[in-house]
Amino acid sequence: GNELRKILLTRYFGNQKLLSKSELGSGNSSSGSFVKPSSGGGTPMLDSDKPGSNMVEIQCLLDNVGTSELVIDLIVNTKNDRVFEESILLGIALLQGGNTQIQNSFYTQLYKQKKSERFFKVFYDRMRLAQQEIRATVSVNMFELSCRKRDDDSDVSSVRLKKGKDSGLHMREDMRGQLKEASSATSKAFCAFRKELDPDLEGLGQNSEIAGAEEAIEETQMSPAITIMKPILRYLQLLCENHNSDLQNFLRNQNNKTNYNLVCETLQFLDCICGSTTGGLGLLGLYINESNVDLVRQTLETITEYCQGPCHENQTCIAKHESNGIDIIIALIVNSINPLGKHRLDLVLELKNNASKLLLAIMESRHDSENAEKILYKMRPTELVDVMKEAYTQGLESEEDEDSVGDQIKPRDVGHNIYILAHQLARHNKILQQSLRPGSVLGQGSGVDPDSEKDDALHYYAKHTAQIEIVRHDRSMEQIVFPVPNICEYLTAESKVRVFTTTERDDQGSKVNDFFQQFDNLYNEMRWQKKIRKNKALFWFSRHISIWGSISFYLACLLNIAVAVFYPFGDDGDEGTLSSHWNILLWVALGVFTALLPVLPKPWGILFFLVSLILRAIYTMGLGPALLLLGAVNLFNKLVFLVSFVGNQGTFTRGYKAVVMDMLFIYHLGYAIICVLGLFVHEFFYSFLLFDLVIREETLLNVIKSVTRNGRSIILTAVLAIFLVYFFSIIGFLFLKDDFRMEVDRLPGPGKRDLLSNNGVPDTCTKDNCSVSTPKSAPDEDDGIERVCDTLLMCIITVLNQGLRNGGGVGDILRRPSKEEPLFAARVVYDLLFFFVVIIIVLNLIFGVIIDTFADLRSEKQRKEEILKTTCFICGLERDKFDNKTVSFEEHIKSEHNMWHYLYFLVLVRVKDPTEYTGPESYVAQMIA
Repeated sequence: GNELRKILLTRYFGNQKLLSKSELGSGNSSSGSFVKPSSGGGTPMLDSDKPGSNMVEIQCLLDNVGTSELVIDLIVNTKNDRVFEESILLGIALLQGGNTQIQNSFYTQLYKQKKSERFFKVFYDRMRLAQQEIRATVSVNMFELSCRKRDDDSDVSSVRLKKGKDSGLHMREDMRGQLKEASSATSKAFCAFRKELDPDLEGLGQNSEIAGAEEAIEETQMSPAITIMKPILRYLQLLCENHNSDLQNFLRNQNNKTNYNLVCETLQFLDCICGSTTGGLGLLGLYINESNVDLVRQTLETITEYCQGPCHENQTCIAKHESNGIDIIIALIVNSINPLGKHRLDLVLELKNNASKLLLAIMESRHDSENAEKILYKMRPTELVDVMKEAYTQGLESEEDEDSVGDQIKPRDVGHNIYILAHQLARHNKILQQSLRPGSVLGQGSGVDPDSEKDDALHYYAKHTAQIEIVRHDRSMEQIVFPVPNICEYLTAESKVRVFTTTERDDQGSKVNDFFQQFDNLYNEMRWQKKIRKNKALFWFSRHISIWGSISFYLACLLNIAVAVFYPFGDDGDEGTLSSHWNILLWVALGVFTALLPVLPKPWGILFFLVSLILRAIYTMGLGPALLLLGAVNLFNKLVFLVSFVGNQGTFTRGYKAVVMDMLFIYHLGYAIICVLGLFVHEFFYSFLLFDLVIREETLLNVIKSVTRNGRSIILTAVLAIFLVYFFSIIGFLFLKDDFRMEVDRLPGPGKRDLLSNNGVPDTCTKDNCSVSTPKSAPDEDDGIERVCDTLLMCIITVLNQGLRNGGGVGDILRRPSKEEPLFAARVVYDLLFFFVVIIIVLNLIFGVIIDTFADLRSEKQRKEEILKTTCFICGLERDKFDNKTVSFEEHIKSEHNMWHYLYFLVLVRVKDPTEYTGPESYVAQMIA
């Protein structure tokens, strides 16, 4: 039977660690529970044993065959405690992860088939029975725990204060302890005597000690009526998981003849188990111990799930209940829970964390101040600040402790939740609002240095807390305060500037739409930046990417200066030599700039030092070796830049397609290839490196954009100009062919070059012609004139080439006709038409488009800069709207509508477990899904 059970459990949960029943009833992952799917009831978790199956599918399959109805029938009809417990555990397994289909199935069975009255009566009676059991045993446990607490604290004065009318009972308990100690000592002595007689009885003393320990454990264990409450509360929590409003309200009011309010009953159970029925709110440590702390935690989580969503009715029900529930929750936060806190601080921190979440859930998404004022009425405002500071100090100590367990809750996270609770309550209390400001005198305990402890805690939590505003379906606005996820620290400043300056505005003047479309890229960059922090070398190179880019550009400039001045190399033979005066001057300059390197501003000091070093290398090593050395350094630096670029962007982690489509990466890769060609092929390739200036300077980019932005208009206008040229070429070919005569300068032929080089006098002479040396006459002037319109193609080329380049049009290169010629008037009309239509109109159209585009780009840039300085990124309100208001424009964009807070909230929704969402987080997750 056990083997079959293990096989079925393994098939259901995969190869996960099988959990005990006590762990099964727990909702906290730290104390053990079912493995949660990555999204509430939706994202499958593959089973390793059965391909294609997952927990959600199995839950739905079991529900389809009537398992949820079976659970309800077993809970209602069984009288056996074991069967009841297993039925609850089966219900928990069905609802694990907040499966919406299972929740709806339970709701349908209970509401529509009228099974709710008997079903909820079972839980109501169980809760009542557990409370009675707690009240019956709390007095004895209180005396035992108080004695232990006095022994641990060894506080004589507190012992005297506690003696009263029950002193006789206290004496009996003291005597009982002394008798136990005497019995234990006698047992040890007897075991030692027996061990000397018979060594085989060595384990007798140990066994007796183990038996005594087991007896002590049994004394502190809870009765079955109380322990069954943990799976019951976990089951009720899962019914409301993912903020199921129907079941949240149904647990409070079933509209039956007899209504069972399990919300109030759960609060009364918390009130009872924490001992408030005895009037001991300040003595929580006497009631909460290691055996029942998980039950208290589960109760807090269940009540929290009742309220989140928000469910305003349940919030009001809990806040206005006659029990001391609110007092208990506040006491769990502000009071010390000893002796449990001395040896299990993690359990105490978990309780405080859950209690703060519960108070936040009671105030969640409420526009009135009723619940907040009720909470403030029950506590001193500065108590929260003290608890928060204490948690921050414990967090510093836990960071120094290397043996701390990573899965345990961190004290700083607890303090952060308490800070958010205080931040929410501070809206309704000026004293608390002032105490949250660093440097305030409120909330500082005696003997505590506020500057070193309290202010550090407040600065830390304020820095890692953000707030945003969301709009609900009913158009109501709600403010959300949340902790900033740690991964957000890895967002680079360069990405912030790029997003801030390049995000497009929509019709309403807001940039939110385009901003959110960039979320995935920014989130992936955060994850990658967090990953490369572990690789210190790659992180160091990536952090200095701007330096590598500047060095590449300056080296490219130096290489091209050297090529321009000294190429071709070696013709003069003196480029590597210097006079003694200049030689000494270079050495002095190098020494001076080296000495001033720590003094001068960093970029200029490095630049002067590198220039003097390179000049010294050129005149020491010679130009050729120095140029090779500079080229090698430039190539190496560019490779370092590529590594830094990949390290910053995580290029290769995005897939092959993303690498090919990343034009910036392709550009830098081409830059590196040109460096290789310049080093190994020819120095002239270095000239292409100067185009990097266009990428570095935004002004030059605007100049290029002035041509490319309206490129289609410019191209179409140019095509029109070509059509007109073609038209004028045809007219010229038909009627003015003889006028297309153009003067040319012919290259001399092979025979004439020798004559022209000596002004027509031959270098050698024979016997017959040496007597007279006369220069030959120059070539005839007609030899420099050509007809350039004998064919239509030549006519088109001539009109296109000469007509567009001459200021007066094609008439400047044509023959000047006489007024007596019959085509004189036609020639005048031809020249004037070409001048006005092509030169004046068409070409100026092209120039006008370019100039107007450049002016538009410049005005657009100025307008964008003005908008960035004077307009809110989120809501689009301008600076002048905040004149004479309580909130300035700077405060508005820094706290109320900080654009990066909205990004951080999306990151929080992405990294947080969906089953742990608050109501606003669930709403936003649904909107962006």
